[in-house]
Amino acid sequence: MYVLVVEDERRLTQVVRKVLEEEGHTVDVAHDGEEGLAMALDGSHDVVVLDIMLPGIDGIEVCRSLRASRVDTPVLLLTALDAVEDRVRGLDAGADDYLPKPFAFQELLARLRALSRRRVQAREPGELQTADLVLDLRRRRGNRAGKAIELSPKEFALLEFLMRNEGRVVSRTQILDHVWGYDYSPDSNLVDVYVTYLRRKVDRGHDRKLIRTVRGVGYAVGD
Repeated sequence: MYVLVVEDERRLTQVVRKVLEEEGHTVDVAHDGEEGLAMALDGSHDVVVLDIMLPGIDGIEVCRSLRASRVDTPVLLLTALDAVEDRVRGLDAGADDYLPKPFAFQELLARLRALSRRRVQAREPGELQTADLVLDLRRRRGNRAGKAIELSPKEFALLEFLMRNEGRVVSRTQILDHVWGYDYSPDSNLVDVYVTYLRRKVDRGHDRKLIRTVRGVGYAVGD
């Protein structure tokens, strides 16, 4: 699952991100309404976890703007507000569910699974594909030209991130942030090591190489 978390409380964001990544999900993070809206507008995420109380644009307005732009990504509102009218405002703005703070992480995971299932059943095949490379997001496995590729959890997360950005160059810093989160050193060579692992599994034995290095910038999958 590809999750966008929009939350200005950074400590909570780190914990939520860690919990989601330990479950094998890919996580994007934004800390204010403007940034969250900009990231959510491309509709590439499976679900958005959206705090109501945000600096700049609040969560209600972010959700309303997404629906006005016909982005149908499921939205789970996080709120410390207990008033019924606040929950009603969020649902009327187009949110799909809400979860009051503080919350149990198991309940958060269960609600996200439910929202993701609804979207998959409604409109998504549950796969990413670039040329003859296919990534099965439900079974967490890949294949190229019909031949299975065994991927570790981090290899899968890295390949998923690259494929979701097909044709776009992503920097090492972006990859570290999205795949490893806060638990990394900026000087780490993890990205280069794992890209090497992926090349052996994805490109070895194939004339067409799908994983590209853009010198001084980063990596990309596809043309």
